[in-house]
Amino acid sequence: MTVTSPQRRAEPRGSDGSPVRVLVVDNEAAVTDLLAVALRYEGWQIRSVGDVGRAVQQARMFRPDAVVLDLMLPGVDGLSLLGRLRRDLPDVPVLFLTAKDAVEERIAGLTAGGDDYVTKPFRLEDVVARLRGLIRRSGAAAGRRGDSMLVVGDLTLDEDSREVTRGGQSIHLTGTEFELLRFLMRNPRRVLSKAQILDRVWSYDFGGQANVVELYISYLRRKIDAGREPMIHTRRGAGYLIKAAE
Repeated sequence: MTVTSPQRRAEPRGSDGSPVRVLVVDNEAAVTDLLAVALRYEGWQIRSVGDVGRAVQQARMFRPDAVVLDLMLPGVDGLSLLGRLRRDLPDVPVLFLTAKDAVEERIAGLTAGGDDYVTKPFRLEDVVARLRGLIRRSGAAAGRRGDSMLVVGDLTLDEDSREVTRGGQSIHLTGTEFELLRFLMRNPRRVLSKAQILDRVWSYDFGGQANVVELYISYLRRKIDAGREPMIHTRRGAGYLIKAAE
């Protein structure tokens, strides 16, 4: 892990105008200390804990805008902790810390409801950039743009209220799912490549893990297309598109 002094940017704010709150769950003091320094430099409020009980307690008291969670906490399954956190904070974005070679663990984490991951050892700049992206996508940051309603067939997406409906039925999406659907709906009937989606939705090179796009497309299909005429389509070798059901 490395620490640098990047050019400081205007930090995002919480939806109530207060500094963004981040809960860091990791039992390695060296890791939490470095993360605290980097994230406080952004002007954010940080709480660090190293065990499950305090993590759940702080999540309830601190009400974080984002969580950084080590999946390899000693004596506990990180995914079980994720489930407990999700019961209290169903929409808070979660960034996993994982071992570099734990590919199956990363996929399991994303499948279980995590939003992103970084591998140890990591660059602090990467953690900050990914947290910024998660907070922006979740709508936790104030000042987000909300000036239009997107409509494709019987599917509507309100960029202001972040409400999604199909055929009048409300559909709940995570922050990442919402941003992916918004990108598709802003480009109806246009084939979008995995590279384009990674660049727009995740805002960085996903280290060759383009299968995360397939994973989130499958999530959207379960929520948008389940039991209905499909709107999200795959163009093999080219990408994905959304269009009104025929």
